[in-house]
Amino acid sequence: MNHYIPYGRQNINQQDIDSVIEVLRSDWLTQGPAIKGFEQAVADYCGAKYAVAVSSATAALHIACLAVGLGQGDTLWTSPNTFVASANCGLYCGARVDFVDINPHTYNLSVDELEYKLAWAKKQSCLPKVVIPVHLAGQSCEMERIAALAKQYGFKVIEDASHAIGGVYQGLPIGSCQFSDMTVFSFHPVKIITTGEGGMVLTNQGDLYEKLIRLRTHGITRNPELMQEESHGCWYYQQLELGFNYRMTDIQAALGVSQMQRLDEFVSRRRFLAQRYNELLEDLPLTIPWQHLDTESSWHLYVIRLKLDKITKTHRQIFEELRQGGIGVNLHYIPVHTQPYYQQLGFKYGDFPQVEKYYQEAISLPLYYGLTQEDQDRIVASLIERLI
Repeated sequence: MNHYIPYGRQNINQQDIDSVIEVLRSDWLTQGPAIKGFEQAVADYCGAKYAVAVSSATAALHIACLAVGLGQGDTLWTSPNTFVASANCGLYCGARVDFVDINPHTYNLSVDELEYKLAWAKKQSCLPKVVIPVHLAGQSCEMERIAALAKQYGFKVIEDASHAIGGVYQGLPIGSCQFSDMTVFSFHPVKIITTGEGGMVLTNQGDLYEKLIRLRTHGITRNPELMQEESHGCWYYQQLELGFNYRMTDIQAALGVSQMQRLDEFVSRRRFLAQRYNELLEDLPLTIPWQHLDTESSWHLYVIRLKLDKITKTHRQIFEELRQGGIGVNLHYIPVHTQPYYQQLGFKYGDFPQVEKYYQEAISLPLYYGLTQEDQDRIVASLIERLI
């Protein structure tokens, strides 16, 4: 019987294990030197000035929104083609949330739609305070155009790069924050590198960095320069605002430091497998992922779209038959605006037609560092059997 092939999985080697064991035997399990080491490794790789490690990418999105002052009476816009966290972070802050439909080629937020919606929103006096472009599958959004619109309309930009560490935009590493206020990464086990659970916020702005490090630890500071009265002594701290316990442990950070040393290796393998998929699938009744010339994806996901008018089976039939055959396909994502919670907020089917059409056709094929060419051949053969 054929083994099950998941859509994604972590790759852990002996170095990773030894790094974690070293921390377990040390004096620090949390808030110790491994955190700083991991933050520095990611900041240096991406070319950003500051990095703040937190417990998850959801936590990272939340405190990033709070750091730019998102709150009651404000609005956040994001893509409907994402995990719900990209939108929920605005609701956590008491803000309203709205969406911008996707580009039918990249499946990222459409900058043409964004530009149109901003012009309309200006006339209605309801411009967003924050826009969160989501780099789906590891391919960057068109950040230079988004940055120009941010300057024109006065909103903040937080890149949701949960899929995209190791990717490149216009020759710069994703995470450099050259076209945004902050960038968020995820280190969930199916992502490019992992810390088990975990996330990070990168920025080049010192004031945002100071807010982020407070917000991840209950809004507390030990910096005498930020205190509202003279320090009582070396033990003293002050809570300046309402923050959270969003800290990452040194155990996780040690794993992250070790994984960072193989990031380029991970991404190179994913790019090889993605190109191989392109070649194996090119003559089938489906659309392979299109890549913008400004981008080099880190290939967290490989998403195909079925040409349903050329196939006798339905999208659901093909998906379920692949799963039954041991191929762990997935679907990224169910459009956020169609979730019951968001429909209670007033969204409805038909609001964003491009992402709804995408959802009816998309399948994420297995893609991860340890995927063998033999397994990839089996995936393709199983897909061909159901399409032809």
